[in-house]
Amino acid sequence: MANPFLAPYNTPHGTVPFHLIKTEDYEPAIREGIRQENEEIQAIIENPERPTFKNTIAALEHSGRLLDRVTTVLFNLLSAESDDSLQKVAEKMMPELSEHSNNITLNEKLFARVRQIYLQRDEQSLDQEEARLLEKTYDSFIRNGAGLSAEDKKKFRKLSKDIGLLTLHFAQNHLKETNKYELLITDESQLKGLPESLKTAAAQAAKEKHVQGWLITLHAPFYVPFMKYSECRTLRQQLYMAYNTQCAHHDESDNTNIVQQLVNSRMELAQLLGFNCYADYVLQKRMAKDRAHVYRLFDKLLEAYTPTARKELAEVEKFAQELEGKDFRMEAWDFAYYSEKLKQKRFNLNEESLRPYFELSHVKKGIFGLATQLYGITFKENKNIPVYHPDVNAYEVFDSDSHFLAVLYTDFHPRKGKKSGAWMTSYKEQWIEEDGRNSRPHVSITMNFTKPTSQQPALLTFSEVNTFLHEFGHALHEIFANTRFKSMSGTNVYWDFVELPSQIMENFSTEKDFLHTFAHHYLTGEIIPEEEIQRLIDASNFNIAYACLRQISFGLLDMAWYTRSTPFDGDVRTYERNAWEKAQLLPLPEETCMSVQFDHIMSGGYSAGYYSYKWAEVLDADAFSIFKENGIFNTDVAQSFRKNILSKGGTEHPMELYKRFRGKEPSITALLKRNGITN
Repeated sequence: MANPFLAPYNTPHGTVPFHLIKTEDYEPAIREGIRQENEEIQAIIENPERPTFKNTIAALEHSGRLLDRVTTVLFNLLSAESDDSLQKVAEKMMPELSEHSNNITLNEKLFARVRQIYLQRDEQSLDQEEARLLEKTYDSFIRNGAGLSAEDKKKFRKLSKDIGLLTLHFAQNHLKETNKYELLITDESQLKGLPESLKTAAAQAAKEKHVQGWLITLHAPFYVPFMKYSECRTLRQQLYMAYNTQCAHHDESDNTNIVQQLVNSRMELAQLLGFNCYADYVLQKRMAKDRAHVYRLFDKLLEAYTPTARKELAEVEKFAQELEGKDFRMEAWDFAYYSEKLKQKRFNLNEESLRPYFELSHVKKGIFGLATQLYGITFKENKNIPVYHPDVNAYEVFDSDSHFLAVLYTDFHPRKGKKSGAWMTSYKEQWIEEDGRNSRPHVSITMNFTKPTSQQPALLTFSEVNTFLHEFGHALHEIFANTRFKSMSGTNVYWDFVELPSQIMENFSTEKDFLHTFAHHYLTGEIIPEEEIQRLIDASNFNIAYACLRQISFGLLDMAWYTRSTPFDGDVRTYERNAWEKAQLLPLPEETCMSVQFDHIMSGGYSAGYYSYKWAEVLDADAFSIFKENGIFNTDVAQSFRKNILSKGGTEHPMELYKRFRGKEPSITALLKRNGITN
């Protein structure tokens, strides 16, 4: 059979023909993609005409479409639907892909053309997007070694190839560790405290593995509620230790050496390019600009939140001692459990009791409906669009004038080949062809929600509803993309701006008018009671300062690894403890280690960028205040957000986009007020 990558996709909207793709198709398609892009690059270099934006910058932007098409599917499925054979393909091809990328950015003749256009940019009549793309292209060459000596270019090639393989191995090891662990409970008394939904799911998991009892894994729908509700302290400890020692067992999945190699390689690469450390290299192209601004944000947040966080922890400890006796000592595996019990007592709120109001299909209808109310867009499932797993659904998204906007894939439940967490990605980004045709995006939101069972449908927790809103916000950023060039569309923005569209959506989760549109009991149809909504609102800031310090601790750890200017050869655990010490309130067991499983900063895109979550939280609190002032469904505010932020991608500096929407630069005031830190 013909390789499906190598022919036009004969599918609705040119979507990926997942049903035709076999593992053995990737390698030849990648090699053909490399060959085609090499020809395209050669044509640019050999063009006898004077270098111009059109014949060089735009031509480079439009090159490599086949290769991009193949690798996008490969690397997306490595996260969403992977297996050993796919991982072997990635491991084999990663060095060649790295080499190919370096062959482009280190091509002296190509860079000479780019550099000539950049130096003569004031003499050319470039519009805003063209000028931005030229700047981005030139910077990309410089930041990828084009200005280095021949000897240093060799070092750059090796370092970038090493980093590519190390990140791949890191992620593979973490996925293996997550899938490997199983806690089989055969004594029903050890299920005490667990909600029925978890017991049912655990029984189903055991049945699928052909064992008797209840099976608990490290996937979020099992781990999170178990730590919150299990009355069996020894099992909480056992599960906590399993989760927090992943990839640290001195076996084939141990990531300790990979962490050392990764941070040293990234530091060496940055220094090769003239930076003091990797964080300096990264932050040059961020809103934060430099590490001083990042640490200033952390210091402000620590000063504002630490006193409240200490008070919150003391209250949970006191409550635990009231239940267990004065000699009780709180450990890391106890906090979620006693915190949840205190929340239930204080607010009479039990997230588990709210699950029946958050049946997945209703939540999906509500969140899609929110987009309809705000922006006028609609969603229509199309079963003729191929998907990569039976759990996945595909929707066509239409604008208010009925024009096609995008394809949206939804993938909600955990499985063996899927990494943990939640994310948004694209199988095709948006751009405008030279003939004016607007090539629309294909977007996917991927999560790990509680699965349906034979007894009941998928019922979400309130936290999972928030996760859905978050990833859907990222999806809207892609869906509304409307730029000429793919590399600047949608989420191709500064990394510390990318979380604004996602986090602003979470603000709707405690809005009564929104909840009333979908939160109906899945059996009785009863709308979520007013008092339950009020409890959600009242409890929304419960332990908010403790949660803030937790996020800051991750940011401090990230910055500690990537502000190094000397190679690391010490003990990873010790370094980690020192790095985040001032944001840690509870003692952590000696054996635990976050760095070896911290995908975001090691194998994801958040290296020297984890602070972005708190940075964007300041932005989203400030931005949502406009919705609060004018009404949460105010279409004028929504259209302004779409026009000035969601549709613009990276065509302008994000602060300019933000000020155009908000009318001024953001401040921390709205966040402190929202969190109840100030009045």
